[in-house]
Amino acid sequence: MLSALLLSFAVIFIAEMGDKTQLVAMMFALRYRWWVVLLAITAATTAVHVLSVAIGHYLGAALPTHLLGILAGAMFVFFGLWTLRGDSLSDEEASRTEKATAPAFFVVFSAFLLAELGDKTMLATITLAADHDWVGVWIGSTIGMVVADGLAIVVGAVAGKHLPERLIQIIAAALFLLFGAYMLLESFFPAVPIIVIAAIALAIVAAFAAILRALPERLRPAVLRSGPTPAAVGAESMDAIPAEAPRHTEPDR
Repeated sequence: MLSALLLSFAVIFIAEMGDKTQLVAMMFALRYRWWVVLLAITAATTAVHVLSVAIGHYLGAALPTHLLGILAGAMFVFFGLWTLRGDSLSDEEASRTEKATAPAFFVVFSAFLLAELGDKTMLATITLAADHDWVGVWIGSTIGMVVADGLAIVVGAVAGKHLPERLIQIIAAALFLLFGAYMLLESFFPAVPIIVIAAIALAIVAAFAAILRALPERLRPAVLRSGPTPAAVGAESMDAIPAEAPRHTEPDR
């Protein structure tokens, strides 16, 4: 169980870095008390990941181990490409976050519950639970997501600034692609030594990065362009909202 806990913690922590729900956590932390936001995120994450590990556990019991390895590798490659593509808040989502007037806990809880259904962190939890101890995956994935969003809450409550989105997205995407390539190679070539598989996986990711860098800038993912990322643009648009002008009163005569 401990190995499943540690693995799921690392995977979900990486998956949540730069995700849209981190931006939501930052924005809620600017409006509500940090501990209320953290408690609501913890409750929502616990509920979503109970469903995720249940699906993954029963799916894993019905599928052969070899096929699970291939599916898991393909999913991790998908997570890497998804992370590289990036995520941002739409104008409508940012407006809902700013205008929320219901009690803070239920606002944050419902927002995160809906945001995580079908998100890549939920899919990653299902994938992990299909081939690992479900209790360890549930605990580790929940802690990993709460810690990742807790960092966003700290930034939103204390500094009021975004995490370095560009660097985080690139590192997270590279790690997911590396894990995915490694799992696929290990499934298709089980007799090859682990060191050789790791070296080949690293070479594949490096070659993919070189291809992306060689593309014209307009064809690259947004995170690899020289301009601001979509998340940064969303943050700038939120910061650009003018504050209400101070009211001037005439002095008493």
